[in-house]
Amino acid sequence: MNPISTKMGAFYKNKKILVTGGTGSIGKQLVHQLLNYDPKQVIVYSRDDSKQYMMQCNYAHCENLHFSLGNIRDLQKLEYMTQGMDLIFHTAALKQVPICENNPFETINTNIIGSENVIKAAIKNQVKKVINISTDKAINPMNILGATKLISEKLFFKANSMNNNKHTQFSSVRFGNVFGSRGSVVPLFINQATSGNPITVTDLDMTRFFMTIPQAVDLTLKAAFYSNGGETFILKMDAIRIKDLAEVIQSYYNGMNEKNLIPIKMTGIRPGEKIYEELLTEHEISKALEDDELFVLTNDEGDFYHFKPASINSYRSDQVPCINKEKISNLFLNFLKTHNKG
Repeated sequence: MNPISTKMGAFYKNKKILVTGGTGSIGKQLVHQLLNYDPKQVIVYSRDDSKQYMMQCNYAHCENLHFSLGNIRDLQKLEYMTQGMDLIFHTAALKQVPICENNPFETINTNIIGSENVIKAAIKNQVKKVINISTDKAINPMNILGATKLISEKLFFKANSMNNNKHTQFSSVRFGNVFGSRGSVVPLFINQATSGNPITVTDLDMTRFFMTIPQAVDLTLKAAFYSNGGETFILKMDAIRIKDLAEVIQSYYNGMNEKNLIPIKMTGIRPGEKIYEELLTEHEISKALEDDELFVLTNDEGDFYHFKPASINSYRSDQVPCINKEKISNLFLNFLKTHNKG
C-alpha cells in the first residue's frame, strides 16, 4: 500500500459517514471502498427502496453499514440523519440532461434546494467535512443540469464563510462523464445495439471527458482527505470522440451477429447539449494548481505544497488528444466484464 493509501486509511478509520444518493453508480462504489477503511458507521441515504434492498442483501454481513430512505429535499430528515456524522459525501442529484431540460423545477428542487439542505444540516450538526459531487457541465453551462450544478458548486464554496459556520469544511469534486455509469451513453448504446436498434449519435464532432467509476471514487476519497474547505478537485482525464465510442460498440455487437448488422444513426444535437465539455474556465486555470493526477482550485488555505501552478491554457474535451479506438475498446470490454453484460 502506498503512503497516500495508508494515510487515507487512517483518515477514514472510525469515522461516521453519510452518503447521499448512496445506491447510485458512484455512491454504491464509494460505499464499497469506504468499508475497506474500517469506518465506525456508513449510512446510505437515498430514495429508492428497491436499490436499497438489493444493496442490503449484498452487504448483509456489514454491521457498520446502515440504510435510510429519504430525500435531500427533506431538510428535517437530513438534520436528523446528519447528527453525529464526521463526513458527508453528497452524490444525490438529477443528472440526465434531457430529463432536466424537460423538468426544470424538479431539477432545481433537487440539485439546488437539496444541496442547500445538505449544507444547512451539516452546519447545524457541526459535521467536519462535506464533499459535493459536481460535473463538467457546470462550466459555462448551456442546460438546466449544468446551471443547477454550477449554483450548487457556488453554494458549497460560499458555505465555508457563512457567519453561522464555525466547524464545517465544504469542498467539491468535478467529474467528467463516468464511463458506464447508470444513465450514461455507454449503457444507452449497449441497449440500442442489443435491441437491434440503430446506435444514435447526435454529432460527429462531439467529444466528452471520461473517467472510470474507480477513478471517480478515488478522486472523491482523495478530495475529502486533502480538503481544508473551499477547494474544487478535478481529475486529469482523457477525452473520447463519441462517434469513435459508438463505432467500437457497433463493431463489437456486429461481430456477434453478422446477419443483423447494427447501423449508426445521426440524430442532431439535443436541447441543452454541447459539442464539447470543459473542466476548467480560463479564469480558473489562472489560479489552478496541479500535480501528476489532479487539478485543484484552492482558497489558499490548504496544504498543497507538492502541487505547482497549472501549466495549461485551456481544458476542453475538443482541445486535448482523444484516446484511440483500441483504448476505447479496452475500456468497453472491461466494463462488460465488470458488469457481466458481455
